[in-house]
Amino acid sequence: MQQTLALVVTTPPNSNLTTSAINLIRAAAKSGVDIVGVFFYQDGVLNAAKNLSIPSDEYQTLTQWQTLNREYAVPLYLCITAAEKRGLSDGLDKNVASSIDSTFTVSGLGELVELTSNADRVVQL
Repeated sequence: MQQTLALVVTTPPNSNLTTSAINLIRAAAKSGVDIVGVFFYQDGVLNAAKNLSIPSDEYQTLTQWQTLNREYAVPLYLCITAAEKRGLSDGLDKNVASSIDSTFTVSGLGELVELTSNADRVVQL
């Protein structure tokens, strides 16, 4: 029986827990675990900020999330309410350009309910 995992990321890109989340998803995917999705909430939404400038000699979390999405088809969901509270925009307002990387799917808490109900395990970091 295939194991399934959902991950909730509530930590900002510069947190060691975010790095742990990326490593957990990579290890699980390599082990054959089906990742039903990663949901970014609270300060975790900052992981999707395409204009966030991280020095080149530091761990590039956005690049790592993009790689996980591309290599393992890991769905990345972003809570739009939490994002807007932290200054991110989905670009639906014609006067404000999107500041959210296109790898992420803008969603709401309903998506979190779906993910947690479709997963054998849920991990929050």
